[in-house]
Amino acid sequence: MREVIRRAGLAADKRLGQHFLLDPAILRRIALAAGPLEGATVLEVGPGPGGLTRALLAAGAARVVAVERDPRCIAALAELVAAAAGRLELVEGDALAFPIEGLAPPGALVIVGNLPYNIGTELLIGWLRRADAIARMVLLFQREVALRLAAAPGGPDYGRLSVSAQLVCRVERLFDLEPGAFVPPPEVRSTLVRLVPRPDRPPPELLARVERLTAAAFGRRRKMLRRSLTPLWPDPEPVLRSLGVPPTARAEELAPETFRRLAERLPASADQPPVAPGPARNCWTNSERNG
Repeated sequence: MREVIRRAGLAADKRLGQHFLLDPAILRRIALAAGPLEGATVLEVGPGPGGLTRALLAAGAARVVAVERDPRCIAALAELVAAAAGRLELVEGDALAFPIEGLAPPGALVIVGNLPYNIGTELLIGWLRRADAIARMVLLFQREVALRLAAAPGGPDYGRLSVSAQLVCRVERLFDLEPGAFVPPPEVRSTLVRLVPRPDRPPPELLARVERLTAAAFGRRRKMLRRSLTPLWPDPEPVLRSLGVPPTARAEELAPETFRRLAERLPASADQPPVAPGPARNCWTNSERNG
C-alpha cells in the first residue's frame, strides 16, 4: 500500500479529511466486522489508496461500489479495478450526493468506510434517513462522534445524534484506533462503530419529526423542556405530563423512545421540511452542547 501511495503521489489532503489506513491486520478486522459479505453489495466511501477495498474483496464481497472524490485516488485504484474482474465499481464523485437506493435489494446494502472526519456525521445523518436500503453500516469515526452515537441519556455526550442513531439503529462501538494507525496520524483517536437498522425504527416522516423535536430540545439544552419546546407547542406541559415527563426535565434526561413518543404527538402545525445536512451540520455537534 505504501508503494501504491508513493507511485501515485498520494500525500493526504487535509481539505478532504484524508487519513489513510494501511495496516493489513486492522483492515481485515474492519472487513470481518462488516461480514458476512459473501454475495453482498458493499458501498465504500473514500477508498483512498484502496487498503480497505482490498480487504472487502478478500472477505468475499460480491460487489464493492467505491465512491471517491479525489481524482488522484481514482488513478491509483485503476489497477485494482482491473484485477477485481468486475467486482469493483469506482465512482468519482461526492458521497454526500451519491444515491444509495438501487445499489442492492431493499435492506441489503452494506456500507463500510474510513469516513473523512469533516463530513462523517453529515453522511451518517443522510443514511439514517434512508435506512430502508441498508442492512448494516460499519464506519470509522473520530472517537468523539462515536461516543455521541452510543451515549446514554444523562451524560455529556448524549444529544440529537444519539437520539436519531439509536431510534433507527442498534449502535455498537467495536474498537478504538490510535492516531499512529493512520498516515498521516490525526490529532484524535478513532472508533469503529457498527450500526444495524432496527425493525421497529421510525418511518422517515416520523424521523423528520424527531429531528425537529430534538433540534428544539437540545438547541436550548440548558432550559427546561416546558421552555425549550415552546417553538413547537404553545404549551408543552400537558403533552409532557401525559407521557410521564416532568415539564422541568431537560433534553438530556429523555430516552430516545420518549422523544419518539413526543414526536408522534407533534401538532400538524409543527410540520416543516427536516433540517438539511450541510450548513446545518454543526446543529448535530457543537451547538447541541452549547445551546
